[in-house]
Amino acid sequence: MATARNPLGRSSSQIRPLTIETGVNRYAEGSALIRCGDTHVLCTASIEESVPAWLAGKGRGWITAEYSMLPRATHTRSKRDREKVSGRTQEIQRLIGRALRSMVDLKALGERSIIVDCDVIQADGGTRTTSITGGCVALAMALARQKLPWVDTVAAISVGIKAGEVLVDLDYEEDSSCDVDMNFVMTGKGLFVEVQGTAERQPFAGTDMQKMTELAVQAIKESQQVQLAAINQFR
Repeated sequence: MATARNPLGRSSSQIRPLTIETGVNRYAEGSALIRCGDTHVLCTASIEESVPAWLAGKGRGWITAEYSMLPRATHTRSKRDREKVSGRTQEIQRLIGRALRSMVDLKALGERSIIVDCDVIQADGGTRTTSITGGCVALAMALARQKLPWVDTVAAISVGIKAGEVLVDLDYEEDSSCDVDMNFVMTGKGLFVEVQGTAERQPFAGTDMQKMTELAVQAIKESQQVQLAAINQFR
């Protein structure tokens, strides 16, 4: 039986309270403020009528992402990435970009670029997965405003094993102390975009992998319901 988790008292398979507010930036073609528990991320989508040089003349568009954490998003102040983007930041940006590109037929986009900025206002674990879930809504909003199509939604969730129990949607304390840490990215149609997993302290069995996958699928479906409710507000 699932046990309660502090401080919210949620079960092992229960996601944190999730809300998505759209239209929070008056200038961006698409914007969303996503709150997943105490992790809050501002996502904006900007459309440019050009593509990177390596795509010029190929009749297809491009979607990329930039990710950053505000200096006081965590317990202690961090320095801004002014000169060099850290390796962790680059990894997260690439993950978000890959996830969001699964939403769109890049040929139908034409020779346009969409940059999705994900700025973490407050962090309590799951910033990359929250950025994907919120970035999807900001991107959908930008596409809708320009009457451009998208093929699906995309959302993400973290799952881990701590003290032998599978936990969904890890907060910082759980993420920093779990034995296994995984991130799942899936489309609205239930297809996997990416699965990242690491045995932080000890290897895990195939049965553990199966249970983590099952709970991730269930949790992402719940997140997608919140996404669709937000998207339907501006359709």
